[in-house]
Parts: sequence; structure tokens; C-alpha cells
Amino acid sequence: KLYQKGVRIFWIHNTGPIGCLPFLVVTYPPKPEDADQNGCIKSYNEVAQEFNKQLKKEISKLRNQLSGAALFHVDIYSAKYSLISEASKYGFINPLGYCCPHLGDSGLKCWETEIVNGTEVFGTSCTDPSKYISWDSAHYTEAANKWIANRILDGSLTDPPVPLAKACRSLGSTRG
Repeated sequence: KLYQKGVRIFWIHNTGPIGCLPFLVVTYPPKPEDADQNGCIKSYNEVAQEFNKQLKKEISKLRNQLSGAALFHVDIYSAKYSLISEASKYGFINPLGYCCPHLGDSGLKCWETEIVNGTEVFGTSCTDPSKYISWDSAHYTEAANKWIANRILDGSLTDPPVPLAKACRSLGSTRG
């Protein structure tokens, strides 16, 4: 429908490593045989990888069907998994932990209050969110999103490998 309305440039992101979401790792801890070297749930990541494989195949078909369109496939999975795998190298701590609230805290969520021993307690985030990959158990922090965005913008995770700033100028040269 977008193509029929005149859109000719498409930036299509695949899905990330869902087996590394803190929510899933904490709620459904993987059995040893289903945990990878980072503590992520292998079977969930295999589903994400299969989805991404099929998405890439469909994008390839669309490149042949949509005359004059530029379709860019962005590998979010690789960016996020790399960040989790090498978190300390990039200045992050506890790659499967999260800031709001960080693991080990009470069940109190950020910005909520509860009464503890007659005193109102306000849930706050960790002291330095820029050190965490995940803000809460499902969403990335601003720092992690910036790290990922920088890899997307330079084109190194894009098929074809074109920096975002040059994507519009490459219209027509991306068919394959």
C-alpha cells in the first residue's frame, strides 16, 4: 500500500534477540541446555533468527517486484546481540540486568509508591542508566539505543551497506 501511494525508499528492521530480554530471562530462566554463553534463551533467539531469515528472503522478493524502490534490510539482531555479548567493552554493566528497578530490588517499579513499615517509598531507577542496556525488563536505555543507532546510521548493518545519509541518493542502485 505504501508503494502504491508513491513511497520508494523502505528501511526495514528485523527483530532483535528476544531471548535476551531481561523480562524473559528472569521470568522464564533458561535450563542450562537452553542458555547461550550470555545467559540468553537459545530457543527464543532461534525463533527470532528464523523470522529474520524469512524476512530477508521476502525483502529480496520485493526488490524484484517493486520497480524503482530501494529496500534496505537493517540487522537489528546483530547490533543488539553484539552489544549484549560485549557489554563491558562498550561501557555497559550487567547486560541482562535492567535499571528500573534493577535486578534484586523489591517488586516496586519506577515511579510507583508503596507503603513499607508505615512509610511511603518511591520507586526510582538506578543511579546511572547510561551503564545499562535495558531500562526496564523490555525496553532499551537511551544509551543502548544510541549505540545501536550509530551502527545503523553508518550502514554497516544494512543490506545493501549504505549509510542512512546516502540512502535517498542510492535510489535505484539497491535492486538485486
